[in-house]
Amino acid sequence: MNTFLMYTTVFLLGGDIYCIIELLYRSRTHYSMFFCAGLAMLFLFVIYRENREVSPLLFALAAAIIITLLEFVFGIIFNIFLGMNVWDYSNVPLNIMGQICLPFSLIWFAFGLVIYFIFRILRLA
Repeated sequence: MNTFLMYTTVFLLGGDIYCIIELLYRSRTHYSMFFCAGLAMLFLFVIYRENREVSPLLFALAAAIIITLLEFVFGIIFNIFLGMNVWDYSNVPLNIMGQICLPFSLIWFAFGLVIYFIFRILRLA
């Protein structure tokens, strides 16, 4: 498969799947989440492609860090700077500026494990 097409597919699937999950969980989503999730999936795909033998736990840790950092950047842009109020973790323990929080970082860790094994099963190059 053409590299550009492969990366585009990973980006689009990451954004689509996350938005579907969010719609099922919260009954709403926002276009910014499509781009945030697409970028996260793209970064994780590149990490996996370059380090196929990485341990699942290390990959999940990288996923938690990458997704949390992207969520923070997107939160600063869309929630604070643009005032769109897409999400607010202010009432969640261990949050930073209401944009990221430890409980969701742990969810991103678990999500990273799932992604790792999906990449493994699909034998993505």
